[in-house]
Amino acid sequence: MKQIKDIDCSGKRVFLRTDFNVPMDEKLNITDDSRIKRVLPTINHLLDKNAAIIIASHLGRPKGCFNKKLSLKPAAKRLSDILGKTVNFCDDFASAEGKKLIDNIKSGEILFLENLRFHSSEEKNDPDFAKQLADICDIYVNDAFGLAHRSHASVSAITKFAKVSCAGFLLYQECDYLKKAMQNPKRPLVAIIGGAKISSKITALKNLLNYADKIIIAGAVANTFLKIKGIDMKASKIDEESIEDVKHIIKTAEQKNIPIYLPEDCVAAEKIASRSLTFQCRVDEIPDGFMALDIGLGSFKIFQKALEGAKTIIWSGTFGVFELFYPFGYGTKSMVDIITQSSAFTLVGGGDTAAAIKELNFKNEVSYISTGGGAFLSFLSGRRMPAIDALQ
Repeated sequence: MKQIKDIDCSGKRVFLRTDFNVPMDEKLNITDDSRIKRVLPTINHLLDKNAAIIIASHLGRPKGCFNKKLSLKPAAKRLSDILGKTVNFCDDFASAEGKKLIDNIKSGEILFLENLRFHSSEEKNDPDFAKQLADICDIYVNDAFGLAHRSHASVSAITKFAKVSCAGFLLYQECDYLKKAMQNPKRPLVAIIGGAKISSKITALKNLLNYADKIIIAGAVANTFLKIKGIDMKASKIDEESIEDVKHIIKTAEQKNIPIYLPEDCVAAEKIASRSLTFQCRVDEIPDGFMALDIGLGSFKIFQKALEGAKTIIWSGTFGVFELFYPFGYGTKSMVDIITQSSAFTLVGGGDTAAAIKELNFKNEVSYISTGGGAFLSFLSGRRMPAIDALQ
């Protein structure tokens, strides 16, 4: 896979595909600009080379139609503020006005395109649409790891038409760290899987059995495992459709002698609300009508012991309903405390997990925080990564 540092971008017109799918509040104010800042090394490199930069991204799921609430204008403005430089905006690159803006872009300037998903052809990986994008540049640079698992026109088909295609600094770095953690890890490797939806983690768990020395499972994902162990989880969330898959994971782990650590106690409540009546109890003592919404102190000690001596830690998925920190965020915080104090190589991925670490102000104390959510899980799952394959 070619890297941007190996390509002569001097004075060239560069199409830079980013993942500026940033969260916004109801007034369209960006609440977290970390995805923008993570691409700055690539943007600054191109500016240093006096390239003409055309930035493209997506935002949300507009389903091929214009949606003012999903416009990338706020992202363009934030980028302009960060750089202290004018960033021009193009409402529609295929329109006469858009073509004029593209034709007139000069070296050292930045033109930001409107949400590519306003065009239905983008998510269809349409070759004609991809060629339209490729035709406006001399060099195509993909720095959108969050889309690495998608076959979309601006990350996949475009490489068939671009004169030169390469990876930006962020995309290459993401792949490098993931390979380091998965393919050639320092051992023991401990994988930590949490979150709310076990169905999204099944394939990753199956694949991790080929790499991990230990696996810690918490969050709602653990409930189905505990049920199979014969524990009545009462009103806790259980994924009945994943029962057979979980049985297979447990059996395979036993055959490979890979220990799976599950919660022994929890913070239970009748409903997910900040003022819920809560108490800690063993997972086999949850009262009728109550559900497990975070781990308890006993579980924390089990997981802490399991992580002793770890040389590589991969973590995806929070332990409780972290968005309601009081009273369901302490399990996640306890895990953050452990891994940020560990000397192990620590790789964190998934939007909720990365957000939790940032919110707790520990983001500089892990080895790497991935920008990918679905892409991170796809990599852990061993699935094909179409956008990366396209660059290779």
